[in-house]
Amino acid sequence: MNKVPLTIRGAEKLRAELQKLKSEERPRVVAAIAEARAHGDLKENAEYHAAREQQGFIEGRIKEVEAKLANAQVIDVTKLNPGGKVVFGATVDLADVASGDEITYQIVGDDEADIKQGLVSVSSPIARALIGKMEGDEVLVQAPGGNREYEVLAVRYV
Repeated sequence: MNKVPLTIRGAEKLRAELQKLKSEERPRVVAAIAEARAHGDLKENAEYHAAREQQGFIEGRIKEVEAKLANAQVIDVTKLNPGGKVVFGATVDLADVASGDEITYQIVGDDEADIKQGLVSVSSPIARALIGKMEGDEVLVQAPGGNREYEVLAVRYV
Protein backbone atom coordinates (compact mmCIF):
# COMPACT_ATOMS: atom_id res chain seq x y z
CA MET A 1 0.00 0.00 0.00
CA ASN A 2 1.24 3.49 -0.79
CA LYS A 3 2.28 5.80 2.00
CA VAL A 4 -0.22 8.57 2.67
CA PRO A 5 1.16 12.01 3.56
CA LEU A 6 0.19 13.35 6.98
CA THR A 7 1.30 16.44 8.86
CA ILE A 8 2.72 16.11 12.36
CA ARG A 9 -0.47 17.71 13.77
CA GLY A 10 -2.62 15.23 11.83
CA ALA A 11 -0.61 12.26 13.13
CA GLU A 12 -0.82 13.57 16.71
CA LYS A 13 -4.59 13.97 16.36
CA LEU A 14 -4.96 10.38 15.13
CA ARG A 15 -2.72 9.07 17.95
CA ALA A 16 -4.81 10.97 20.53
CA GLU A 17 -8.03 9.54 19.07
CA LEU A 18 -6.55 6.02 19.16
CA GLN A 19 -5.48 6.49 22.80
CA LYS A 20 -8.98 7.68 23.76
CA LEU A 21 -10.66 4.81 21.92
CA LYS A 22 -8.46 2.23 23.64
CA SER A 23 -8.28 3.73 27.14
CA GLU A 24 -11.78 5.25 27.53
CA GLU A 25 -14.28 4.13 24.89
CA ARG A 26 -13.39 0.43 24.75
CA PRO A 27 -13.48 -0.11 28.56
CA ARG A 28 -16.74 1.87 28.83
CA VAL A 29 -18.52 -0.28 26.25
CA VAL A 30 -17.14 -3.51 27.74
CA ALA A 31 -18.58 -2.44 31.12
CA ALA A 32 -21.92 -1.59 29.46
CA ILE A 33 -22.03 -5.06 27.86
CA ALA A 34 -21.29 -6.74 31.21
CA GLU A 35 -24.00 -4.69 32.92
CA ALA A 36 -26.55 -5.42 30.19
CA ARG A 37 -25.66 -9.12 30.32
CA ALA A 38 -26.46 -9.12 34.04
CA HIS A 39 -30.03 -8.11 33.19
CA GLY A 40 -30.79 -11.61 31.93
CA ASP A 41 -32.28 -12.76 28.60
CA LEU A 42 -30.06 -11.40 25.81
CA LYS A 43 -32.55 -11.93 22.96
CA GLU A 44 -34.76 -9.04 24.05
CA ASN A 45 -32.14 -6.98 25.82
CA ALA A 46 -31.92 -3.68 23.88
CA GLU A 47 -29.09 -2.32 26.04
CA TYR A 48 -26.99 -5.40 25.31
CA HIS A 49 -27.55 -5.19 21.55
CA ALA A 50 -26.86 -1.43 21.49
CA ALA A 51 -23.64 -1.90 23.48
CA ARG A 52 -22.50 -4.75 21.18
CA GLU A 53 -23.18 -2.55 18.14
CA GLN A 54 -21.20 0.29 19.69
CA GLN A 55 -18.37 -2.13 20.49
CA GLY A 56 -18.25 -3.15 16.82
CA PHE A 57 -18.05 0.49 15.78
CA ILE A 58 -15.24 1.25 18.28
CA GLU A 59 -13.21 -1.82 17.27
CA GLY A 60 -13.66 -0.91 13.60
CA ARG A 61 -12.50 2.66 14.20
CA ILE A 62 -9.46 1.42 16.18
CA LYS A 63 -8.45 -0.78 13.21
CA GLU A 64 -9.05 2.12 10.79
CA VAL A 65 -6.92 4.59 12.79
CA GLU A 66 -4.15 2.03 13.31
CA ALA A 67 -4.08 1.36 9.54
CA LYS A 68 -3.95 5.09 8.77
CA LEU A 69 -1.01 5.57 11.14
CA ALA A 70 0.76 2.48 9.78
CA ASN A 71 0.47 3.79 6.22
CA ALA A 72 1.25 7.42 7.06
CA GLN A 73 4.32 9.25 5.90
CA VAL A 74 4.53 11.95 8.55
CA ILE A 75 6.01 15.09 7.04
CA ASP A 76 7.45 17.87 9.20
CA VAL A 77 7.24 20.88 6.91
CA THR A 78 9.41 22.94 9.29
CA LYS A 79 12.36 20.61 8.52
CA LEU A 80 11.99 20.79 4.74
CA ASN A 81 13.83 23.33 2.66
CA PRO A 82 11.60 23.76 -0.39
CA GLY A 83 13.09 27.15 -1.29
CA GLY A 84 9.88 29.13 -1.21
CA LYS A 85 7.82 26.64 -3.21
CA VAL A 86 4.38 25.46 -2.18
CA VAL A 87 4.74 21.85 -0.96
CA PHE A 88 2.70 19.45 1.17
CA GLY A 89 2.25 20.98 4.63
CA ALA A 90 2.92 24.55 3.50
CA THR A 91 0.64 27.38 4.60
CA VAL A 92 -0.21 29.65 1.70
CA ASP A 93 -1.66 33.18 1.80
CA LEU A 94 -3.65 33.93 -1.34
CA ALA A 95 -5.48 36.91 -2.82
CA ASP A 96 -8.46 36.39 -5.09
CA VAL A 97 -7.46 38.38 -8.20
CA ALA A 98 -11.08 39.34 -9.00
CA SER A 99 -12.24 40.43 -5.53
CA GLY A 100 -9.00 41.12 -3.68
CA ASP A 101 -10.21 38.90 -0.82
CA GLU A 102 -7.38 37.24 1.06
CA ILE A 103 -7.49 33.66 2.29
CA THR A 104 -5.03 31.29 3.95
CA TYR A 105 -4.83 27.55 3.37
CA GLN A 106 -2.58 24.81 4.67
CA ILE A 107 -2.10 21.83 2.38
CA VAL A 108 -2.69 18.64 4.38
CA GLY A 109 -3.47 14.95 3.91
CA ASP A 110 -6.91 13.80 2.81
CA ASP A 111 -7.88 12.71 6.35
CA GLU A 112 -6.92 16.06 7.86
CA ALA A 113 -8.76 18.31 5.41
CA ASP A 114 -11.25 20.74 6.98
CA ILE A 115 -12.06 23.72 4.79
CA LYS A 116 -13.63 25.61 7.73
CA GLN A 117 -10.21 25.57 9.42
CA GLY A 118 -8.36 26.43 6.20
CA LEU A 119 -7.01 22.89 5.81
CA VAL A 120 -7.22 21.74 2.18
CA SER A 121 -6.54 18.23 0.95
CA VAL A 122 -3.39 17.72 -1.10
CA SER A 123 -5.62 16.09 -3.74
CA SER A 124 -8.06 19.03 -3.97
CA PRO A 125 -8.11 21.21 -7.11
CA ILE A 126 -6.73 24.25 -5.25
CA ALA A 127 -3.84 22.29 -3.68
CA ARG A 128 -2.97 20.65 -6.99
CA ALA A 129 -2.89 24.10 -8.62
CA LEU A 130 -0.70 25.54 -5.84
CA ILE A 131 1.93 22.77 -5.52
CA GLY A 132 5.25 24.01 -6.95
CA LYS A 133 4.19 27.66 -7.15
CA MET A 134 6.05 30.49 -5.41
CA GLU A 135 5.31 33.86 -3.86
CA GLY A 136 4.10 36.27 -6.54
CA ASP A 137 2.85 33.53 -8.89
CA GLU A 138 -0.71 33.63 -10.17
CA VAL A 139 -2.71 30.43 -10.08
CA LEU A 140 -5.80 29.43 -12.01
CA VAL A 141 -8.00 27.03 -10.04
CA GLN A 142 -10.74 25.08 -11.74
CA ALA A 143 -13.31 25.04 -8.96
CA PRO A 144 -16.83 23.56 -9.09
CA GLY A 145 -18.25 27.11 -9.18
CA GLY A 146 -16.04 28.09 -12.13
CA ASN A 147 -12.44 29.16 -12.60
CA ARG A 148 -10.87 31.32 -9.90
CA GLU A 149 -7.58 33.17 -10.15
CA TYR A 150 -5.38 33.71 -7.10
CA GLU A 151 -2.09 35.42 -6.44
CA VAL A 152 0.27 33.70 -4.02
CA LEU A 153 1.06 36.35 -1.39
CA ALA A 154 3.21 34.26 0.95
CA VAL A 155 4.35 30.67 1.50
CA ARG A 156 5.13 29.63 5.08
CA TYR A 157 6.41 26.40 6.59
CA VAL A 158 5.00 26.35 10.12
